[in-house]
Amino acid sequence: MTGPTDLPTLPDARFAGLLAEARALQTKTVELRREIHRNPEIGLHLPKTHASIKAALDGLPLEITEGKSTTSLTAVLRGGKPGPAILLRGDMDALPLHEDTGLDFASEDDGAMHACGHDTHVAMLASAARLLCEHADELAGSVVFMFQPGEEGEHGARHMIHEGVLDAAGERVEKAFGLHIFTSAASGVVQTRPGPIMASANSFHVTVTGRGGHGSAPHQAIDPVPAAAAMVGALQTMVTRKVSVFEPAVVSVTRIETGTTTNIIPETAFLEGTIRTLSERTQAFVREELPRVCEAVGAAHGVKVSAEVLPGYPVTVNDPRVAGRVLELAAEVLGAGNSEVMENPVMGAEDFSYVLQRVPGAFAFLGACPPDADLATVEANHSNRVVFDEDAMANGVAMYAAFALDALR
Repeated sequence: MTGPTDLPTLPDARFAGLLAEARALQTKTVELRREIHRNPEIGLHLPKTHASIKAALDGLPLEITEGKSTTSLTAVLRGGKPGPAILLRGDMDALPLHEDTGLDFASEDDGAMHACGHDTHVAMLASAARLLCEHADELAGSVVFMFQPGEEGEHGARHMIHEGVLDAAGERVEKAFGLHIFTSAASGVVQTRPGPIMASANSFHVTVTGRGGHGSAPHQAIDPVPAAAAMVGALQTMVTRKVSVFEPAVVSVTRIETGTTTNIIPETAFLEGTIRTLSERTQAFVREELPRVCEAVGAAHGVKVSAEVLPGYPVTVNDPRVAGRVLELAAEVLGAGNSEVMENPVMGAEDFSYVLQRVPGAFAFLGACPPDADLATVEANHSNRVVFDEDAMANGVAMYAAFALDALR
């Protein structure tokens, strides 16, 4: 006699109570998050944040290495059994803007704010380290905790890779996982997808040089302003007419600067902006085509053009199997309603891409929309008024821990 074949799969015993353990650490998680939030630091050198992380990890059985070129911090946890190494990452730098949230733990630096939630990433990763230390005997291998500065355009991940974070356990890590909090999803929901999840980012700078003159006599000058204006339109046409609709690309002119007053035709005009793509092929094409378009428009207007495209972050590409496993873990550890496949990538960029170029892994988003906010109108990451639901952080801690326990079973 055989039993039914449609019974639900029994939960993995390794994850039983994991979310409860993460919630038990919530006081510590929140305290560290708020301490870092009050003292935001920008760039690659974050001494206060570094000190806060070291203090939070003090007393844990971790091998800690400090960065040489930055204030990065790497911690290695050795499991109770031999096995491979995996990596968990949290970035820790803030953004250069004034905070207007009104929170009682708001930034004490008028020129800096944790508007992208990196303070929560650090706090979640530190609590995950504490939680996993309690489960070290169950780990067949090592966990590398990557506390990274300089994500916001400073290529902090490249600095850490150069200094050996991927080999910090003595051998190359085999898998990697990173989380990013955002307000555009319900609190506690984990979202990811196979393949590209975030775009590449390049910036461009264009200088247009004509000949200045009186505003009443443009025929006696070579006006760079109409040439610059024509370039804005031509760049949009380039995207819609030369890039396949099945290969997403965004070119945004975000700054135009020229002139001093109403009756002077300026000698120069300056344009700059960003390029976002989801494949290396499209990225290479747009990088080569943008200067050509600007130079051709400039030739038609009789002006000189200097166009430069600066390298930025590559596309963040998830390993399909690892991303699929992250979604399964989220459903198992957090509940099926807290695991969602992202329909489309995000056109923002992320320097965890450098890790995923070298190691199979996955990047995922953790929803943190405040319970009293509307998803349609909630303040988004990078807003001076963004507020994250701190309750979501327990889910993040549990996901970091579950990923390690699953990979090192």
